[in-house]
Amino acid sequence: MNKFEAEFSNLVRAFRKRHMGKGPSKISTTFCKNWAICEMEGNLSPVEKFIATSEDGKQTLRAARTEMVKEIYRKHQPVDMEAFLGAKLVDLFVDIDIERDFGMSIFVFDQDIEKKMKNEP
Repeated sequence: MNKFEAEFSNLVRAFRKRHMGKGPSKISTTFCKNWAICEMEGNLSPVEKFIATSEDGKQTLRAARTEMVKEIYRKHQPVDMEAFLGAKLVDLFVDIDIERDFGMSIFVFDQDIEKKMKNEP
């Protein structure tokens, strides 16, 4: 992960902490064309881990950690991320494996951020 990807990871963590109460303990970001692909570990709070002990709880958490996360980004535009990249977020794909506490978010921007970040000094 280069310095731009590391900084983007920090912005994702801060956004999630601010709007969800907890950010992932580890984030690794890779820029690929107009995508920022974030792999995240340590997403679940202790209460969520307890909820995940039942099958219904796992399903509820998966819905909360996918659809509800996308809704948070729709309601609260990630202006810090957009300003950092100089690009507008146009779509977001989110998934999580509750048992492994491993999630992925793919942020889709309106510009080739991989090329932009490679050209930065």
